[in-house]
Amino acid sequence: MSNEIDNPSANTHIQEVIATRLSRRGVLKGGVAVTASTLLGGVSLSACGGSNDGKAALALNFDAVAKNKLDLVTVPAGYQTRILHALGDPLSLTDAAWANDGSETAESYERRVGDGHDGMHYFGLSETDSYSANRSDRGLLCVNNEYVVRPYGLHASGRTSGAARVAAEVDKEVNAHGVTVCEVKRDASGSAMSMVRGSKFNRRITSATPMDFAGPVRGSNLVKTKYSPDGTTTRGTNNNCANGYTPWGTYLTCEENFTNVISRAAGDNALRSAAEVTALNRYRLAQGTKSSYLWDTPVTGNADDYARWTASVTGASAADDYRNAFNTFGWVVEIDPFNPSSKPVKRSALGRFAHEGAWPCNPVAGKPLVFYMGDDSQNEYIYKFVSKANWDTADIGRGLAAGAKYMDEGTLYVAKFNTDGSGTWVELTFGKNGLSAANATYPFADQADVLTHARLAADSVGATKMDRPEWGAVNPTNGEVYMTLTNNSSRTAANTDTANPRYYEDLKGATTQKGNVHGHIIRWREAGSDAAAVTFAWDIYLFGAEATAAANVNLSKLTDVNDFSSPDGLWFDKNGMLWIQTDDGAYTDVTNCMMLAAIPGKVGDGGAVTAASGMPTLKGADASAATVRRFLVGPKDCEITGLAMTPDRKTLFVNVQHPGELGSLATPTSAWPASQSDAASTKRPRSATVVVTRTDGGEIAV
Repeated sequence: MSNEIDNPSANTHIQEVIATRLSRRGVLKGGVAVTASTLLGGVSLSACGGSNDGKAALALNFDAVAKNKLDLVTVPAGYQTRILHALGDPLSLTDAAWANDGSETAESYERRVGDGHDGMHYFGLSETDSYSANRSDRGLLCVNNEYVVRPYGLHASGRTSGAARVAAEVDKEVNAHGVTVCEVKRDASGSAMSMVRGSKFNRRITSATPMDFAGPVRGSNLVKTKYSPDGTTTRGTNNNCANGYTPWGTYLTCEENFTNVISRAAGDNALRSAAEVTALNRYRLAQGTKSSYLWDTPVTGNADDYARWTASVTGASAADDYRNAFNTFGWVVEIDPFNPSSKPVKRSALGRFAHEGAWPCNPVAGKPLVFYMGDDSQNEYIYKFVSKANWDTADIGRGLAAGAKYMDEGTLYVAKFNTDGSGTWVELTFGKNGLSAANATYPFADQADVLTHARLAADSVGATKMDRPEWGAVNPTNGEVYMTLTNNSSRTAANTDTANPRYYEDLKGATTQKGNVHGHIIRWREAGSDAAAVTFAWDIYLFGAEATAAANVNLSKLTDVNDFSSPDGLWFDKNGMLWIQTDDGAYTDVTNCMMLAAIPGKVGDGGAVTAASGMPTLKGADASAATVRRFLVGPKDCEITGLAMTPDRKTLFVNVQHPGELGSLATPTSAWPASQSDAASTKRPRSATVVVTRTDGGEIAV
């Protein structure tokens, strides 16, 4: 996931807002007399499609898993695991099993499970093969395949070195990206699930799959290419990190680090307009950029398949080259898993940036639908999209037709965190809030321009910079929205007055890590009962920290049963239990990455506190073993990411990405998932999906 700084604007950081609202002098003069109600500025705390305070009769009913460095997925006593599928496993009945030697062909990866398992969602499948929201024993599982993990399962001897890539290796990598859709079915004797190999629903969507554009950007000059001179179609979805889903039963896969696969020639600026150069630089594709993948370099095979990975002016017009290829990525893509012949659709009305995911608010009949989104880079923004159409439950099961109704027309907003403790959603619509050709930041031509360059629009309207907005989740019991802010290494002692209030230095052996090392989780509640409200109230739910850290670092009072670093994945189950996953490099000297279960409380249940460097902030209630507890620890070098659960809460799916990432073929550090059942295994490590169930068949975690 991204950790670069892409935002050079002078907009305020969330930490600056906290500091303005809670000046150190004011807090110290009044002791802790600054109450949560004062800090929240009197904003109404009614729920977004919810009905209570988020404290339903939930209780964590499992023994916390100890921190560890094992090459296993470790779960509580009374739980068991099964590997559902891993990189290279065949979806069809005709392809051979993964061979552990990289011998599989590129073409076969159109029918094999892809690499870099990440976000996912479970959809119940009825006996008539349609969407059934409450079906638990049979379903379709959609899994993002974010990227190619070096150098293990995919190639025979790792990636071949050289300035020009081997075409067959590039083809295999292209096909290993994207999304895997597979049917899953529960065993007759229990709640564990297996993949139904050969199912008609099994499908790969890759970086080469044809896709449609929809919404305001469809047909725009900004997305016209040699492949699609009219700007209505494109090829592939790439670097899909988190995800989302729709109330009507489709999957949303979200394009994040697409910059990694695109190159741009030196000297290209001279062939571009000033506006184009501004936009390309803002999205971190300066001239002379060489992608780390080098997919544009093979000299054999179909030249057009590789030329499309270079966003350079080489022809007389956009119809003659791929100068606009970069603009065809960075979108939310809708997939209908129930219709394997359907073409995925890029829903442009939701804006273009490093999409971590797109999470729906609790739908309310007769009200607009809302999707929350984060831009995962340091100092980027939080967005939401509000549909023009009001939700009608008759649209459940209507697939991409419902998507066109609710996602092609609507309003994109960006979050601004105000100094009185409230927040404002600022509209990003052409002709409003200065978004016009006269804009000093960037001359917007139309709404397609605003959406394609949403970062520039957000810069212009003064949105609040955040610390790597990653996954979001909406509490089904009260509508409050949570979002992980994973970490930010760009904070320094020199800018503590305007930086994260928890700037500190964390000594790790001979290395000192600095900044917002362990990250935090922010949450907010929309004003009134309207999901489309333009104001909200917020606080910081949890601060990641090591249990032994100083009190002004470990602000949430985490202990050995629940301390964590770098929160990333985030998901609510239907009962309102919050699941937190980590993608960590700061605590991995002590423990592998993990997943925790939490009973979340509500906005305003904590109060004012002073963080490291003397900066005041507002936090949620202290954590305890009763409210936050470690449920799972992953294998060596992994990231725990992506989770889903059957509606009856008896089957949990968890993704393990890049186990053994720090090793090599010559000196591996992990043999997972083979090591899950065979500690002596020497097989190559692979990303995989794990099924977790209780041995007594009961509900997970309660």
